Amino acid sequence: MITTLQWVTFTVCAAVTIARLPSALRRQNRALFYVFALLTVAILLSIEAPYLAIDRALGGVNVANLLLRFIIFGAIFFVGVKITKGFGATREYGLLTGKPGIAALAICSAAVIVTFVMMDTRGSSAGLAQLSNQDDPHAALLEYYGAAGRLYPSYVSLILVPAMVRAVRSRLPWLVRLGAFLLCIGSVAIVLTLSFPFMPPELGYTQFIINYTAILCFVIGLAVIWFAKLHAARQRGKKSFTKK
Repeated sequence: MITTLQWVTFTVCAAVTIARLPSALRRQNRALFYVFALLTVAILLSIEAPYLAIDRALGGVNVANLLLRFIIFGAIFFVGVKITKGFGATREYGLLTGKPGIAALAICSAAVIVTFVMMDTRGSSAGLAQLSNQDDPHAALLEYYGAAGRLYPSYVSLILVPAMVRAVRSRLPWLVRLGAFLLCIGSVAIVLTLSFPFMPPELGYTQFIINYTAILCFVIGLAVIWFAKLHAARQRGKKSFTKK
């Protein structure tokens, strides 16, 4: 089930990325293409077979996992910038790109790097599952490493939720409000990842569901808003044509 969910999510992300490619080549809204591309790579690195192949090519010390963390950081940052600017959320945009946002990114990045360097990461292992089974200090460090990796995306998501709630309650076109609703669900799902250390082992599968729900909601939500923009442009084109 989990593997199927991973590949379905990857397929959706890759399809949306490919759909955005022609516009990106025309230099139209390239930031959105980069977001979809980063999320597609992140999903690929979260699937065991591709992860093992890539990490072994990088030396077999789980550098691919560290790379995955920073790809997620980059993706969520650009998602946040795109959403806050697009919805005119000036306050939220400032919290993301101003001093608080920069400080949060710097602190979380430093924590991820430091804990990764302190761990014994030899032996490629998707999700660092091999390390989590060790009964030594490295297993504890893995918890800190994971928490640091979840903290910055949660910070951005907490910023986005109020802006998305306002958008859903607004009088914007229904497609835009639907996209905002999906983005809100994705943001809430990311915030829920902070509860992972407190989940009992028998509920471990819910972590995958929450993670992939967040990604799918972000990708589909952004795609819906993109479609709504295209639809509005076509409607304006038809009106101008009929006036002529």
